[in-house]
Amino acid sequence: MATNAAPTAPVCSAPMKATSNGAFQKENPLDFALPLLIVQIILVVSFTRLLAFLLRPLRQPRVIAEIIGGILLGPSALGRYQKFLDIIFPKKSMTVLDTLANIGLLYFLFLVGLELDIRAIRRTGTNSLIIAVAGISLPFILGIGASVVLRSTVNKGVSNIVFLVFMGVALSITAFPVLARILAELKLLTTDVGRIAMSAAAVNDVVAWILLALAIALSGSDSSYLVSVWVLLCGTAFIVFSIFVLKPILSVMARRSPEGEPVKELYICITLSIVLAAGLITDIIGIHALFGAFVVGIIIPKDGPFAGVLIEKIEDLVSGLFLPLYFASSGLKTNVATIEGSQSWGLLVLVIFTACFGKIVGTVVLAMLFKVPFIEALALGVLMNTKGLVELIVLNIGKDRKVLNDQTFAILVLMALFTTFITTPIVMAVYKPARKGKPYKNRKIQRQDLDSELRVLACFHSTRNIPTLINLIESSRGTRKKGQLCIYAMHLMELSERSSAISMIHKARKNGLPFWNKKPGDQNQMVIAFEAYQQLRSVVIRPMTAISPLNSIHEDICTSADRKRAALIIMPFHKHQRVDGTMESLGHSFHLVNQRVLRHAPCSVGILVDRGLGGTTQVVASEVSYSVVVPFFGSQDDREALAYGMRMAEHPGIKLTLLKFTPKPETALNPPKADMGAESKKDNEIFSEFLNLSKSSESVKHEAIAMGSREDVIAALRSMSNSTLFLVGRTSPAMPLSDRSSDCPELGHVGSYLASSDFSTTSSILVIQQYDPSINAMEKPLDDINEASNKTMSNGV
Repeated sequence: MATNAAPTAPVCSAPMKATSNGAFQKENPLDFALPLLIVQIILVVSFTRLLAFLLRPLRQPRVIAEIIGGILLGPSALGRYQKFLDIIFPKKSMTVLDTLANIGLLYFLFLVGLELDIRAIRRTGTNSLIIAVAGISLPFILGIGASVVLRSTVNKGVSNIVFLVFMGVALSITAFPVLARILAELKLLTTDVGRIAMSAAAVNDVVAWILLALAIALSGSDSSYLVSVWVLLCGTAFIVFSIFVLKPILSVMARRSPEGEPVKELYICITLSIVLAAGLITDIIGIHALFGAFVVGIIIPKDGPFAGVLIEKIEDLVSGLFLPLYFASSGLKTNVATIEGSQSWGLLVLVIFTACFGKIVGTVVLAMLFKVPFIEALALGVLMNTKGLVELIVLNIGKDRKVLNDQTFAILVLMALFTTFITTPIVMAVYKPARKGKPYKNRKIQRQDLDSELRVLACFHSTRNIPTLINLIESSRGTRKKGQLCIYAMHLMELSERSSAISMIHKARKNGLPFWNKKPGDQNQMVIAFEAYQQLRSVVIRPMTAISPLNSIHEDICTSADRKRAALIIMPFHKHQRVDGTMESLGHSFHLVNQRVLRHAPCSVGILVDRGLGGTTQVVASEVSYSVVVPFFGSQDDREALAYGMRMAEHPGIKLTLLKFTPKPETALNPPKADMGAESKKDNEIFSEFLNLSKSSESVKHEAIAMGSREDVIAALRSMSNSTLFLVGRTSPAMPLSDRSSDCPELGHVGSYLASSDFSTTSSILVIQQYDPSINAMEKPLDDINEASNKTMSNGV
């Protein structure tokens, strides 16, 4: 008798255990969740960082490398080898990987919310608001047409309204964090184009999240629209709850975290827990956990240190370690091989054209109606076409909810990648804002009109440089009533990958250039130090900040000097003195910054070797007692150093000594003095001025030294080794003073010797290069060694 076989239940693979007993117990660690997850994290982070390094010469944001890395690790490339997927990304491990990636994404969206200041959006001008609306509306409308085509060809069987909304959101999004990074890299963050782009992108970001919430609500498994209405009502209730309940709690913690005091660990813990709780609530509602985290980020008060501390606590871990996992997870779902045949590739071209046309044309037309020049309007349109992480979030949610199939998903991922990739090169090609200021006369310290204002751009990397700078300023202010000293104190900050968009926006102001922070109540210690000194002295001091990658920060320095009509740029030496007296390098990148400034500067340049001029604190004027030495061999740089020394000699606490070296007939100089007659005449003129000054001041004296060999020079310099400051011309015609070749040719022979630990541990040195109007500042070479190192490092810095 025939019997009916019972239906067999599907066999589920056993869940992965967390940890293994080790390889010696004959267990494969990759069969266990934790070791496998560690391997996945290391592989993903290393691979994406390598791609970011390779794409750096193209000035692409890191998100491009992370998207490409995710795609290459997926079935489009390495994942085509099934064994690779089975070993590194087995299906049973994807739940753990996706969970960790989404936790990282949750906190990243919290950071994005922190970077968005709703008050700034409220203050957005009508022009920016209308441009933002146009940049959303036209792509959204064109997305309707694209969705009809895709739905009738490769994405059949999906609800028309849901697919339409997802396509509209995918095509109309502008990635706010990615846009901020691109603008900062191109030094456009605070140009008119940059300001409009950032304002419009902020509005766009908020609207995109509202549309995404709508799309998620409509894409539920229940086809009833009543459920979608409930989801939207509950989402609205959550926003109201956040504003009236969560925001006051967060505001109390922010108020109890005053400037200058550490934020309590309890407040950090509470805030991060609130982020998770908000994500849980919105996930229960049905509008995705990311929405809750984003809302909490927006409502946190942006004043005071609280928001900044939260960013510092979690940004590196989230964006450096967890976020690449999300790109890998997304890449594992992206199979470019599904785009095959003329129809699929034609649809890809259609989607890219629709996205670019809608964003660029919509933005350009509206911008030109507001009398924005065409080139600026075009750059603005291309910038607004930037996609990024939020785009991938939308696409992944659409795929998870079965709104997008594999082919449509791959098409839209490639569209996001392409539109972001082309942004930087197109903007660089079409938009080149004017950088140079108006021509001005006083580009040197040595000048005919001694009563004219002396403008100095003094740069520093950290608070360590500030006491010396202030003491140098105090020594330089002179006694003239008319010839005031104006100092632009510029804090040099590297634009690293961890710099948040909010900090970049708050620290930049006008024309893509560094700014003078006039914000009342700003408690920046560096600003306070300079402003306190300014109130005590008749010196105008304007604190500024330059935020750029180190390989291009010299552009900010030189452009600012030109705009501010500076006569001297003071750069900190790339080495600082340790307690034992040896010099320790801050890094080759800082070394190259000084070399580039020397080559491109529109005025004279001084490199300050800081050995604690006046000690580690600011010295009161009545207590200033410095001995300043100027070794004079005869060159334009020596004349500039002497001119600066003569100005310092006006201060009653300065004793100036000129060491005038005269070569014996048989002495060979290196470099030799060029144009002996003209140079000697100029040397004699400034020496005559110095003699007149010495007759009227007992604190000014000179010594004549016959120079026959380097031992004569070394002996004379060593006799003054207890001096406070040496003012040295960079290209003094003196022979090398050391048997060892210098690793700092920008200091010259004399400067390199004085800066060595063999000479002194107490004397600071200012090596001065005079501006030469006969040489194009943009083409002036340092020497073959520096030129070669610049070329080598320009690709790697």
